[in-house]
Amino acid sequence: MNIVMLTNTYLPHVGGVAHSVAAFSEEYRKRGHKVLVVAPEFPQKSDDEEHILRIHSIQNFNGTDFSMALPFSGVLNDALDKFRPDIIHAHHPFLLGLSALRISRERELPLVFTHHTLYEHYTHNLMGDSPVLKRFVMEVATRYANKANLVLAPSMSIVRLLRERGVQTPIAEVPTGVDPEQYAHGNGAKLRKQLKIPASAFLLGHLGRFGKEKNLIFLCQAVATFLQEYPSAHFLLAGSGPLEDQLRQFFIDKKLSQRVHMPGKVIGDARRDVYSAMDVFLFSSTTETQGLVLSEAMASGVPVVALEANGTRDMLRQGINGCLVTRETLNDFVAAIRWFHNLPSDRRQQLIKEARSTAQDFSMQSCAQRALDLYQPLVHYNWPLDNSIYARCVRTGKLITIQWEIFEGFTEAAGAALNQPPKR
Repeated sequence: MNIVMLTNTYLPHVGGVAHSVAAFSEEYRKRGHKVLVVAPEFPQKSDDEEHILRIHSIQNFNGTDFSMALPFSGVLNDALDKFRPDIIHAHHPFLLGLSALRISRERELPLVFTHHTLYEHYTHNLMGDSPVLKRFVMEVATRYANKANLVLAPSMSIVRLLRERGVQTPIAEVPTGVDPEQYAHGNGAKLRKQLKIPASAFLLGHLGRFGKEKNLIFLCQAVATFLQEYPSAHFLLAGSGPLEDQLRQFFIDKKLSQRVHMPGKVIGDARRDVYSAMDVFLFSSTTETQGLVLSEAMASGVPVVALEANGTRDMLRQGINGCLVTRETLNDFVAAIRWFHNLPSDRRQQLIKEARSTAQDFSMQSCAQRALDLYQPLVHYNWPLDNSIYARCVRTGKLITIQWEIFEGFTEAAGAALNQPPKR
C-alpha cells in the first residue's frame, strides 16, 4: 500500500504523536509498504528526510514549542500526484488534518483518523483558554471523526469515551507499540555514572515533554516530599518543554537540586539507558490517551506508579506491574512511591518481570499489523488521475463541497459549544 500520514507534529519535536507516526511509518516500510509523512517544518530537522514532506509553518506558535503548518500547499498536491496514495491517515482534526480530509474527498480515498489527543486539555496553547473553547475543540474533533471511514484509538478507555461523545464511525483500538527487545538492553549503570548518581541510590524517574497539561508540578511536589523523607534517594527528570526552567527552579528552591538530575531532551537509543537507570517510573498526567512512555518503561523492566486516568488504567494492574493511584492527592501519590520503595527485593523482582510481560502485549510489530489489517478493507482501486477538463471540473466540485462541509462543521461545533453543557 501507499500510505500518506498527515501530522501537525513530527520529529524532532518531542511528543507522543510524533513518536507514534515515526514508529508506525518505520514498521510499515519494513513490511514493504510505502509511507509519505506530511508534517510541519521544525527547527533542527534532519537532513536525511527522504520519505518526509515538510510544509511551510509558523515556528513556536503562540510562544509554544509547536510549529503550525500552513495547510494549503501546491507542493503537497504535486507530491501526492507522484506518490499515488491508496489511503490517507490523519493524526489531527485541525490544520493538516483538514488537508487530509480535502485530499481524501477530492481523490476519493479512504480517510483514517487516529484520535491521539484529548484536545480540550491543550487549549491553553491558544489565546483565550476557556470552557467554551474546550467544548469547541471537542465538538470539532467529534465531527471530524464522523467524516472519517475509520477511527483508531490508542486505548479502550478512549474507544468508550469517543462513543460517549457521539462518534458513530467504526472505532478500533490500536495502541502505539514498542520494541521490547530494543528496550531490554539499556545501560542504566553507564548513565548513572555520567550523571553522578550513586549506583546504590533509589532512583525515581520520569521522561517526557514538560508541558502544562502533563501535571508535572504535582509530580515534582510529590517527589520533593519523598526526597525530603529519604535523603539517599535521587530523581531523574528527563525531557524538555516550556516548564523546564520552572521545574529546575522548583528543586533549587527546595534545596534538592543536588539530587535531581535533568539531562534535557533524550532521543533515540539514549531513551533506553534513561529508563534502565530508574528503579520506578512516575507518571502524573491525566490527559493522555495511552501514555506511550509507560510501555517503554515497562519494556525496560521498570514498574510504574501513576495516577488513574484514560490510558493508564488500561495498562497498569495494581500491585502486579506497578501502582495505580486512584485519588489525585500528594499524600496518596507519595504513599504509592513509599510502598514500592519498601518492597522486599523478591517482590520488586516480581513487579519487574510482570512489567516486561505487559510490554510484550504492546509490541510495535503486533500493533502495526493490527493497523494494516484495518487499512486493507478500506483500500480500493483508484483510476489514474488525468488533466482533462471533465476531470478537473469534477475535482473542483468535490473540493468546493468539502470546503463547505468544513465551514459548516466548524459553525455547528461553535453553536454546540456555546449552547450545550460540557461533555465528559
